[in-house]
Amino acid sequence: MAVPKKKTSKSRKNMRRAHDFLTTQSLSTCPQCKAPKLPHRACPTCGTYKGKEVIDVSKAQ
Repeated sequence: MAVPKKKTSKSRKNMRRAHDFLTTQSLSTCPQCKAPKLPHRACPTCGTYKGKEVIDVSKAQ
């Protein structure tokens, strides 16, 4: 059985595991305008959330 000669430091251990936590953001489509948006957030294109207008997009521009 292989036995390590030296203790693996916290820094080296965390550098090795750094790529395990990278995930891509999941996107959903807006039911109103069919634009991609983040889930559980108002649509930045049309300003609706769950079928109701919550952001006045015409004012924002």
